[in-house]
Formats: sequence, structure tokens, C-alpha cells
Amino acid sequence: MDTRPIESMIAEICSEADMALELHDLLAVVTEREGVLAQTDDLEVGARFICSYIEQVPYMMKVAWTAAGNVGLQSQMKRILDMVESYWIEGDDVIPDELGIIGLLDDAYCSLTSLQSVSDHYRLQTGKHLFPNDLGDANRAMRKIIGEPYASELDRIVIRTMTETGLIEAVKSLASEEKQLNFSSNSTIWSHGPVGALDVAHLKKLGLLKN
Repeated sequence: MDTRPIESMIAEICSEADMALELHDLLAVVTEREGVLAQTDDLEVGARFICSYIEQVPYMMKVAWTAAGNVGLQSQMKRILDMVESYWIEGDDVIPDELGIIGLLDDAYCSLTSLQSVSDHYRLQTGKHLFPNDLGDANRAMRKIIGEPYASELDRIVIRTMTETGLIEAVKSLASEEKQLNFSSNSTIWSHGPVGALDVAHLKKLGLLKN
């Protein structure tokens, strides 16, 4: 798995001079929609969150590949990661890539929501976290930033991805008694809660998360 093309794309767009202004303008519209009068400092924090969220994608792809190898889900995860990569490479986007960093929001959201969905299904079946990072709150905040009707369209893409790859059924098959015993002795799977997550507490001031 080669994440360098995605990393290069992110690095190039996140270094553009007018990137911060574009995100400030976007967040000003979003917060107004949520009934919040955001301060400049809050918009700056929100802009940093968006950049950090996007930059999580190649890192989480590597985490997902390693974790899948530990539990025998390599083939299904490969299909998930191939589809994640296609979000970034193919030009048929929900939000056009020509919009600069705003054009990466749908790619990042589809990518991280798909991977979090895998981890959530795994936890439901085994009681263990597949990844050491929980992006649930970050995904919910990004969904609000993207807004409708785009967010619902992206959610449908994620659901279709999970169905077409067969990963949900594969995860369900791991709930057998024999596999559960194996999980209990496998120290490479995280039985505790996630040890890392994006800092999202400050997003409450922007109306992106509930208090």
C-alpha cells in the first residue's frame, strides 16, 4: 500500500497561501448556519482541525492495514483501502477537487468514516477496538462542516463501500467462540479504549459538536 500520492496531494494543498482564508470563510458560513457567531480565534482553531483531520487519512490507512493483518482481514481491508484511494484519485467527486482544500473534505470524510465504520463493527462483534484512534466525534464535526445534501450522499457512498467489500460479513464471522479465544490472547489488538483521537473539544464553540 502506497500512501505517498495522497500525502503529496495533502501537503501541496495544505501549504497554499490562501488555504487558511478559504477555511475561515467556510467555517463562518457553517457556524452562521448553526446559529453561532464565531470569533476569529475560534475560526482559526477550526481551520487547524480541518487540516489535521485531512492529514489523518494516510496515517489511518497504515494503521488499518496493520490492524487488519493482525486479525485476518487483509483481503477485505485491501478492498476498503483501494476504494479509499479511489476517493482521492478519481475525478468524480461530490465536492470538486478544483476547490482546493475544500475539495478534499469529501475525500477525507469518506476515507475516515469508512475506516471508523470498520472499527465500530469490529468492536460490536468482539468487544475490542480495531484501531487505537477513535474518529467518531471528528467525523461528526466534519459532517456538519460539509453539510447537506453532500453529507448524506457521502454517507451512502460509505455504506455502499462497506457492503461491496464484504467486510461487515467478514467481521461477523470473527465472533465465533474459537476466534474470541484467539482475540483474548492476541496482545496486538487493543482491548482498552482508543488511545488517541483528534482534539475536538474546542469545536463546541463553533456549534459543530454538542456541549
